[in-house]
Amino acid sequence: MTKKLHCLWAPEDDALYRQYHDEEWGAPEYDDRALFEKLILDGFQAGLSWRTILYKRDNFRKAFDWFNPEKIARYTPKKIERLMKDEGIIRSKTKIDATIGNAKVWLEIMEDGKGSFSAFLWDFVDGTPIVNKVKNYRDHQTKSAESEAMSKALKARGFKFCGPVIVYAFMQAVGMVNDHETACPRWKDVQKLAR
Repeated sequence: MTKKLHCLWAPEDDALYRQYHDEEWGAPEYDDRALFEKLILDGFQAGLSWRTILYKRDNFRKAFDWFNPEKIARYTPKKIERLMKDEGIIRSKTKIDATIGNAKVWLEIMEDGKGSFSAFLWDFVDGTPIVNKVKNYRDHQTKSAESEAMSKALKARGFKFCGPVIVYAFMQAVGMVNDHETACPRWKDVQKLAR
């Protein structure tokens, strides 16, 4: 039996990371709250590895009320103090404050009458995932014209920790860009999941 090749960045000996690759990364996500969560977590990743964030993701979810923007937008100084003492997350005051501000921006986008956070973000790829043909993950680009445009638009709305490199990683993760290696079975699988 021939062994299936997977993206080289998803090692066999790291079960959680491998599960993330096999079940989540690159699958098109359209849920407003889920997209908010992923963009926030990618912001927390700045200067760190995704593996670090992934292993703390459940702690982040509990600490940040399952990434409910309505709740996060109303965080008080007391809640921020509790977050700063929470060893289960990345305790960066700048990133925590940005998350609160980003939740407020999310609410504004949801209320501006143009649809949803999902529609706002997916519009940067015309609603259709970009399919790249990458043979080795080391050949991935780190940003694109689309990630630069999305970053610029998010920043103009007041979003923080959303530079074009962070946004490109986010786009890969939520299936706006299919950057699975072409030999990986997920390269074809995630294309079938697109709307």
